[in-house]
Amino acid sequence: MRIISGKNKGKKIVAPNNLPVRPTTDFAKEALFNILTNQFDLSEIDVLDLFAGTGNISYEFASRSAKTVVAVDADLACTNFIRQTAVNLKYFNLAVIRSDYKSFIGQTKQNWDIIFADPPYEMDDVISLPTIIMENNLLKPGGVFILEHKKSHDFCDYKGFQEQRVYGNVNFSFFR
Repeated sequence: MRIISGKNKGKKIVAPNNLPVRPTTDFAKEALFNILTNQFDLSEIDVLDLFAGTGNISYEFASRSAKTVVAVDADLACTNFIRQTAVNLKYFNLAVIRSDYKSFIGQTKQNWDIIFADPPYEMDDVISLPTIIMENNLLKPGGVFILEHKKSHDFCDYKGFQEQRVYGNVNFSFFR
């Protein structure tokens, strides 16, 4: 995995093989950030990365100087890796929280401009994530929730659904 743009453009990140993750491909990540760069001034936004895994998406936002990036993951090895990588890359705008997503959402009082979620594809309640995000009013006005999911999920009838984009095996659904 590599950082596509920003202060660490081109930097390769090598995650340990034992992390229980499926990182977003560089191809899909580049396409996603092309969309977001045209919709937001990334240096002026607050970002939540749920199911952060390796931190791939968090690093990209931090490299592009997002105001704040909060990376949340339930796995200790993942959060330790993200924390260490953030220190090594001097990402002072990146906070790492070890928590399952339901506990975090239930306790947070913050709102974000962008919420990105890449849950395990086999997670049973992935289909409830858009509803949970929208019902808890976690987005700022004009904010967007992006859900990475497998092809078999269709969210077009969900409240706030805007569009779905497909990049190879990666599917992003956008909600506002």
